[in-house]
Amino acid sequence: MTRAPRPAHRPAAVIFDMDGLMLDTERLAPRAWVDAAAALGVEFDLALTQPMVGRNFRDCQAIIATHYGDDFPTVELMRAWHVAYDAIVAREGIALKPGLLDLLEWLEAEGIPKAVATSTRRDRALAKLELTSLAPRFVALVGGDEVARGKPAPDIFLAAAQRLGEPAPRCLVLEDSEPGVRAALAAGMTPIMVPDLHAPSADLAALTPLVLASLAEVAAHLAPLPRVP
Repeated sequence: MTRAPRPAHRPAAVIFDMDGLMLDTERLAPRAWVDAAAALGVEFDLALTQPMVGRNFRDCQAIIATHYGDDFPTVELMRAWHVAYDAIVAREGIALKPGLLDLLEWLEAEGIPKAVATSTRRDRALAKLELTSLAPRFVALVGGDEVARGKPAPDIFLAAAQRLGEPAPRCLVLEDSEPGVRAALAAGMTPIMVPDLHAPSADLAALTPLVLASLAEVAAHLAPLPRVP
């Protein structure tokens, strides 16, 4: 893969990841795995949570099954994880990442349409976006269960671009995870990475994607750029 492109113009459209990028939810996931494993009386290696970041339900299930083997109750654990995760959200709510609302307001003032492309299943993603009052602010939502292949394959971002009515090269992708950045590059889009729990790997850093510390920096980076031709 060649080096990642840097934004040269304001984008025609912006595609947002959700968990870890807009919603401060990735920190909840390990807690939910601990609770789910305790409920089933099994062990769970928290080291598995890192490769699962940015992945869809099917891929996460495969990661667990590969690690523990066929005799492990992977399906039951995944179900218990959702129950435990939802219980944490019900108790504590969902916090927005710093700078998100200001960025959304800037994009809306500039007339730049937005979509969400998340590895989370559509129904669960929509519930989170409605809970945080974000759903009406996006033109489209593509969930991880709506495409054949999850990130780092490009399918989800290509589907989002299609729903936005924009060709891939005119779309900017905002991502916190390595699979998401690689999916954006595979789709022919320009990514900006805003890391959450994990810094870019050495392999990803070698592609020199634009990495910003928070969403608060995204609008400041885009505003001086010329409008897309």
